[in-house]
Amino acid sequence: MTTTPAPSTTPPAPGKRVRTRSRKRKAWIWVGAIVGVLVLAAGGTYLGIRASINANIEHIPNALPEQTKNPSDGTTAEPGTDEPAAIETGDPINFLVMGSDSRQSGGDPTDWEYGAQRSDVLMMVQISGDRESVNVMSIPRDSWVPVPGYGTTKINAAFSYGGAPLSVQTVHELTGVTIDHLAIIDFASFEELTDTLGGVTITTSKGDQTMNGEEALTFVRERYSLPGGDFDRVRRQQAWMEAILRETFNQDILASVPKISEMINIVLDYSALDEGLNFDTLLSMATSMRNVRPDNVNFFTAPVTGTGMEGSASVVYLDNDRLDQVAEAWRNDTVDALIEEDPEVVRMLHSEPVY
Repeated sequence: MTTTPAPSTTPPAPGKRVRTRSRKRKAWIWVGAIVGVLVLAAGGTYLGIRASINANIEHIPNALPEQTKNPSDGTTAEPGTDEPAAIETGDPINFLVMGSDSRQSGGDPTDWEYGAQRSDVLMMVQISGDRESVNVMSIPRDSWVPVPGYGTTKINAAFSYGGAPLSVQTVHELTGVTIDHLAIIDFASFEELTDTLGGVTITTSKGDQTMNGEEALTFVRERYSLPGGDFDRVRRQQAWMEAILRETFNQDILASVPKISEMINIVLDYSALDEGLNFDTLLSMATSMRNVRPDNVNFFTAPVTGTGMEGSASVVYLDNDRLDQVAEAWRNDTVDALIEEDPEVVRMLHSEPVY
């Protein structure tokens, strides 16, 4: 096996934390959508919106397996129950956000078939215990990791072999982080969101490019022509998410009841959530996050050492030492401090141009 350095993985210079103007408008897509629900609720349509949102949520039965290491549950209700979960500050809330490359809707978990799908997108998302920041870490789909019951293989195979529960268990075993909630999202929702916004502008190494939904979807699905391969693909995914969020804030979408309602339903049409998430838990979570600001949302990629071959498969090797640092900070709710003190430990979205 020959290992080659990962392309385009040079982090910022020591002590230098990249902060661009566009970061000031960052926010996580679900945060924006949930805050929009607050706007609707304040307008006196709480019961109608509650019923509508709950009816549109597709749940994944038994999505969260038992996890025993480093528990960090941010709710007072057990996952899988119908009781509203009161979100308390103090403990971080950890999400696993996934996307399927099967071209089937992420909003219909019954589409899953053994061996038929692999997770095209894999992101760990943490809402801090003080509810004032959000961290999003992409894990490359070709990461060579142990998958419980299947030996060492690509991390995206976990979804193919065991669906959402095995993916959750794989990430949990890899990081020691307890996953509190799960969302599976089809990129078709991002395509529709982009067109609803009238297109988005993504900053790339070739300059700003304005794209409609179909163009943006093609942009993030490209892989083989990119100098950094899967690394650049991950960064394109993050850049698209950021562009949607930036345009949402630019157009003041959250102040428009019809617009935010439309966008919420677009996301839900192409999503599936664990049974512990419903209108009440999302509303409670949003209320607890009222102090989150866009510049307190960080996108970065899991640390890697390079790429190589395992048999005929091209794989990505994670930097286990640095990943252990990030995972420990994640468990201790100190990711922001780690990034501030050691910016080399992760590869931030804006550390290099997006190809």
